[in-house]
Amino acid sequence: MNQRALHHDAATSATAPSAQADQGTTIRLTAAQALVRYLAAQRVAAEDGSARTEPLFGGVFAIFGHGNVAGIGEALYQYRHELPTYRAHNEQAMAHSAIAYAKAHFRRRMMAVTTSIGPGATNLVTAAALAHVNRLPVLLLPGDVFVSRAPDPVLQQIEDFHDGGISANDAFKPVSRYFDRIVHPAQLLTALPRALRVLTDAALCGPVTLALPQDVQAMAYNYPADFFEPRTVTFHAGAPVEEELEAALTRLTIARQPMIVAGGGALYSRGAPDALRAFAERHGIPVGETQAGKGALPWDHPLNAGAIGVTGSSAANALAHEADCVLAVGTRLQDFTTGSNTLFTQADVIGINANAFDGLKARAHIVQADARRALDALGTRLADWKASAEWTSRATSLANAWRDTVATRTNTPAQAGVLPYDADVIGAVQRSAEGGLAQSAADDIVVCAAGTLPAELHKLWRAGRPGAYHVEYGYSCMGYEIAGGLGAKLARPEREVIVTVGDGSYLMMNSEIATSVMLGAKLIVVVLDNRGYGCINRLQQACGGAPFNNMFDDCTQGPLGAPAIDFAAHARSLGALGEHVANVAELEAAMKRARAADRTYVVVIDTDGARTTDDGGWWWEVAVPEVSTREAVRAAREAYDKEVARRIEGDTKRNG
Repeated sequence: MNQRALHHDAATSATAPSAQADQGTTIRLTAAQALVRYLAAQRVAAEDGSARTEPLFGGVFAIFGHGNVAGIGEALYQYRHELPTYRAHNEQAMAHSAIAYAKAHFRRRMMAVTTSIGPGATNLVTAAALAHVNRLPVLLLPGDVFVSRAPDPVLQQIEDFHDGGISANDAFKPVSRYFDRIVHPAQLLTALPRALRVLTDAALCGPVTLALPQDVQAMAYNYPADFFEPRTVTFHAGAPVEEELEAALTRLTIARQPMIVAGGGALYSRGAPDALRAFAERHGIPVGETQAGKGALPWDHPLNAGAIGVTGSSAANALAHEADCVLAVGTRLQDFTTGSNTLFTQADVIGINANAFDGLKARAHIVQADARRALDALGTRLADWKASAEWTSRATSLANAWRDTVATRTNTPAQAGVLPYDADVIGAVQRSAEGGLAQSAADDIVVCAAGTLPAELHKLWRAGRPGAYHVEYGYSCMGYEIAGGLGAKLARPEREVIVTVGDGSYLMMNSEIATSVMLGAKLIVVVLDNRGYGCINRLQQACGGAPFNNMFDDCTQGPLGAPAIDFAAHARSLGALGEHVANVAELEAAMKRARAADRTYVVVIDTDGARTTDDGGWWWEVAVPEVSTREAVRAAREAYDKEVARRIEGDTKRNG
């Protein structure tokens, strides 16, 4: 399928002939037809700032079963030219692809997914949780049991012995920002606008679940015709409140050593990266980036101190620990960012966030607002105020030193007989672009999730512009990588999407390689094979545990032992191109072939599961058993208790 078919022309009509002609001011449609037609009618202003509009929904991923094929399946077929449908191979994976599509569009375009009831529906729950944690929009449309209860229980129905109104889809309630079960076709008239508001509101944004009982999907209703008129969506992001701005200014203007922590909101807010850069430059404030915020400021900007937190740079973490005021811009301040609340305990925190729940974390003084609007308002009021010259000078010096460290770690000459590790792979991948590092930083999109690779990428990947770094680390979900890469490619077909994935995550979820080939959405997948779950193996030992059940060599095995897996051959069996390389030099050459290829290309390299980049980092709280027969565990517990005591001491000092 060509890219034009995948990314249908913005001028395409958002409506199609109904099953029955308009009669007065109503249109008779099934609930499924009404749902699909409504989604197809939603438009969004073009990203290039022109007068054009584009479909808000880029399409629907679907795996059909008895609970959705006859109802929503027929409706999707009818409107397939206005709202394309893509077949996937795993329900969780297709939802990851849809979520990644929205992330790559900075939440301004999105997708829907539909499944049957039973395992098809519950397979979406993990993806819903991922979208919830990352504040990303996705519309989930699982089939549901019959409202009539005539066939009771229907195939795949979960029965609750105490509540006849519960189905498996109730599992979506804690992982949805809005949940509704459509028990009558007319209910769509209220449910769909509510769903759309959640999906397009910066403060509410996250997964929406509309459970669709099978019989209701097929029921007809006379809908108002104007319900299906094309609409250009307004994205809701609040302006700052004057009192909160003044309180923030009071704290900021007495600071001498302020720092900005840029989170995902610094990317999702339209115009926020430019506002962030202007604000940092005008006031001499260094910037540290979370996993979600990386790329908001170019990697080589003098005030970009790099990644912050547990997987952070030595520069950003030193500055954060010395800062007297931290502007947390669009970040949910999870423990990897705050070093389990030990990294900036000495600082006043100002939480700039569209979502009050997130803005109040770390006992912050909140400015509840869109990131760009808040930065613009603060900048106007600050006028020519600046951080101390000594602080800005120290920040730029540390940032430069960190960039030198990154260059060294990613360009270390190979040693004979020594397996490469993640930093070596990252360097080779970025050098392999035709224009070298500069082109890779500007044009490539790196996709990853979970394990050691996100830590190494956070420190070492050089992102030259917003969107160049696409790592899911809010939910840290193994299996997101390849499916997420597909979603990013559908969103940005002109960019090279490079998925970096460990062998453990690859084994968990790889079927969307076949989908990428089927759709002509080419990915480059780099598999780092360390023969097990290397990240958790190291954490296990750091907590005093013995190597156990993580690496193949430390697992219970049958008489044939652990399998020797040929990932390249497996990828070829799914329709991709694939090869195994022996070293970093071969990897760089293979990457050039992959970039020139016409389809998804998988490159596999054996790596060292024990080595990581020692530079940078911060303490992360992982509870160690108080009682153990193992001396190593007791020693780890003693070290853990000391760190907890240090955090309590820091809290005591901060609270006066």
